[in-house]
Amino acid sequence: MQDDETELSLTIAQVVQKLQGSNLHSQLERQARGCMCSSDVHLESLKEDVKEFLRKSGWKKKLQNAVFRELNVVPSVTHPASPPEHLKEPLAYMRKAQASWEKRVLKSLNSMCTELSIALARKRPVDEQKELLNKWNEMSTDEPDLSLFRPVYAPKDFLEVLINLRNPNYDSSDITSFRTHLGLIQVPLRIKSIVDLRKFFTELNLSTGHLGIDDATLVSPDLFENQHERTGKKVLAEHDSAAAQQYVRQGCPTGLRAELWALILNAGNQPEDTLYYEQLKSNVIQYDLLVDSLIYKDVKLTASNDDYYFVFEDYLYQVLLCFSRDTSVLEHFTYSSASPPKSYIRGKLGNEEYAVTYPPNGVIPFHGFSMYVAPLCFLYYEPSRLYQVFREMYVRYFFRLHTISSHCSGIIALCLLFETLLQNHLPQLFYHLREIGAQPLRISFKWMVRAFSGYLATDQLLLLWDRILGYNSLEILAVLAAAVFAFRAENLMEVTSLAAAEAVLADLSTLKVMPLLQIFLFVTAA
Repeated sequence: MQDDETELSLTIAQVVQKLQGSNLHSQLERQARGCMCSSDVHLESLKEDVKEFLRKSGWKKKLQNAVFRELNVVPSVTHPASPPEHLKEPLAYMRKAQASWEKRVLKSLNSMCTELSIALARKRPVDEQKELLNKWNEMSTDEPDLSLFRPVYAPKDFLEVLINLRNPNYDSSDITSFRTHLGLIQVPLRIKSIVDLRKFFTELNLSTGHLGIDDATLVSPDLFENQHERTGKKVLAEHDSAAAQQYVRQGCPTGLRAELWALILNAGNQPEDTLYYEQLKSNVIQYDLLVDSLIYKDVKLTASNDDYYFVFEDYLYQVLLCFSRDTSVLEHFTYSSASPPKSYIRGKLGNEEYAVTYPPNGVIPFHGFSMYVAPLCFLYYEPSRLYQVFREMYVRYFFRLHTISSHCSGIIALCLLFETLLQNHLPQLFYHLREIGAQPLRISFKWMVRAFSGYLATDQLLLLWDRILGYNSLEILAVLAAAVFAFRAENLMEVTSLAAAEAVLADLSTLKVMPLLQIFLFVTAA
């Protein structure tokens, strides 16, 4: 009981500290001062009258949503004496592995600089600035020579690092349950059992209505859909982030999804948000970064070749170039196991006084990074709004898919969860694939690291991401990956090589997400 109270006090202090420096705090102060002139506010009941004014004018709800956002994003501190690095990652060997990976990525970036004899950053000449400004909305027509640029790393490179990760203080013979794990991931982490998953994703059960299933049946498909949409409109009218998060567990109606996601993420659409986006755009116009070429290359290699997303090429350049300059993204490194990469002013290598974060947001894009943005282009047509939602999705979820950590939504835990589900509930399939050299994780890793973006049809992907937001967890990715293998099990049992297994699972665009999840959780693994 004492521990619970301590943790609650620490969490409250943490949230208060975060909000005190926010724009919302200054707006609340201004509103509170302004209401002093109201005839409804009296000196003898000042505190209560101000509270009532803020409630009636909607500011109390905005504050609640901001608190909800912080509780969803930042992990709670379990002990007041915990060192700062424990908030980032409690396991020392994970921190060491992440630091080693960061050095490798930065070395790859610096090597490219040296090979191509180009600077990490430079100020654009005035003529170049004007040219970029003029073609801002049609950057897809530009065809720069990117043949010499290469992705800093691809998901398969990252997977090899995770496969070789070990806990130096752990003797696998000590714990029987992990000794029998025959997958590629060899670090013991606490993951959910199938019983835990059923409890956690309880609303996914067969008796609960869902968009993606109940709106596609032949018997009165509009009954559930119409009722669910009416409920969604009521949730939006309440402007309540917590209620919206609970609501989307059953899926979002297409016409309400953009507003519901923005409400859950507490992603602003105020004039100051638009102004901030314009400032980032101005920074792009003025300065050319090496990572700009990596972004161009990635979009050309991925989204531009995708039947669903090629039409959004301009949006992708705009959002990702602005994202690379956004220093507010650095805040997420307080709870990410990663640390922002540093570069040094020319001639000052190793002198920390001359060290700068590069790129300014601390995130070096990898092959496939642009696919985190692409699906959101279907929802948001205003670049600044699209940007706000993507940035919030990244600092809340996507960063966990390319960093080494022990977090339950981190990529290592997802890999382990996927392999465990497959080994425990489809053992014959798991052993068959393992025996022919087709470890399932080698196929599913690319799906999970991109949150299935670019693999599922967009309508199905958005239904999946509804549940990521609804449950505030990425664990659904591992469950879906296992469900895909279960669905294609009969064909997979006949293959005799990794290439053949990959061919069976090459096209996921016809799959329906919700039936797969329900059947795997509540039927196959029963």
